Amino acid sequence: MDILTIVLIAIGLNFDSLAVSITTGLVVKQIKFMQAFRVALVFAIFQALMPLLGWFLGTEIREFIVSYNHWIAFSLLFLIGAHMIWESFKNEEDKNYSNPLKISVTVGMAIATSIDALAVGVSFAFIDINILFATIIIGSLTFVVSMFGMLLGKKAGGFFGKKIEIVGGLILIGIGAKILLGHL
Repeated sequence: MDILTIVLIAIGLNFDSLAVSITTGLVVKQIKFMQAFRVALVFAIFQALMPLLGWFLGTEIREFIVSYNHWIAFSLLFLIGAHMIWESFKNEEDKNYSNPLKISVTVGMAIATSIDALAVGVSFAFIDINILFATIIIGSLTFVVSMFGMLLGKKAGGFFGKKIEIVGGLILIGIGAKILLGHL
């Protein structure tokens, strides 16, 4: 897999983190740099480790499903993307905001925003990819995006939230379609 595709996947995975980071910036308007750094670091660690974990799981079952792995990769990315788009239409009142600086809340948000990365990691097991390189790209981009999101939330408010999640979902669906078409 080429670097551009890995970066596009990382971007697609990061829209949830960006939306949550923007919300963090909205909720904690006076967030300090080190607080934002800690939140972004936790998000980056989870977002980087989940694809690695998924890749390990996927390599264990690869032999059993190698003849239709492109369909699995497409299905996982399509479902993740569609779920992101669906979630973008939830009302803000339906979302429960806690103190995002509390470590248990930060870890909970990190897990919630990185579950899709686990599924992407499973799909990585079926394609030619340097998983450590992909992990570094995904984690690094998550850190930068999360820091930017908190700053944006602090400065600009919640204007972008739903649109960002829709774009992220569409990117993941597009990557899944690219993988499927490449094998047909």
